Amino acid sequence: MSQVQCFPSGPFETNAYLLSCSETGKGVFIDPAPGSAESLTQAAGGVVVEAILLTHSHWDHIGDLKKIKKSFGIPAYVHKNDRDNVVSPGRDGVPLMMKIEGVEPEFDLKEGQVISVGHLDLKVIETPGHTPGGVCFYIEKEKILFAGDTLFKGSIGNLSLATANRADMWHSLEKLEKLPPDTVVYSGHGPSTTIGDENWLPRAREIFS
Repeated sequence: MSQVQCFPSGPFETNAYLLSCSETGKGVFIDPAPGSAESLTQAAGGVVVEAILLTHSHWDHIGDLKKIKKSFGIPAYVHKNDRDNVVSPGRDGVPLMMKIEGVEPEFDLKEGQVISVGHLDLKVIETPGHTPGGVCFYIEKEKILFAGDTLFKGSIGNLSLATANRADMWHSLEKLEKLPPDTVVYSGHGPSTTIGDENWLPRAREIFS
């Protein structure tokens, strides 16, 4: 069974997560936002944290990546299309509100890839749109989705940024729309929701164009 702990951090209250398997005590960090390292570290007491997973590369989702990697000595995963911005934060043209240290991720993420965390299997769903390399992590057995900034309660990721792509976003949302209605969605900002509660998804293009 999964345990999800959320720590809104940084100037945009970005959700940093610790996901752990209660049966094995293994876990991963997802999107270590600026100022989240202390909370994540405290929460990880007793958890064998094996990796850092990034839904995308915007600075407010990777702010404490360097600090966490140094403290835990664990690898980072990101989609190849967002890799450069993790290595050199700000390369995407999004202004940095603070100094962010770059990191060389060890592994690339791709569609259909499965990352095992104890008895939990996280399937990678490529969801570009907000960024070129945006991904979601889906635990099919438990109907849990970590959506990053692709999908929020009542909204979607910002499409006005330099690297955003509207056509890609519509396609990505179509993928998420097909998930079971009772899938719990843990977003990059704000409260959790479910796919069923976001019943506007089929009209996303009409609403947000």
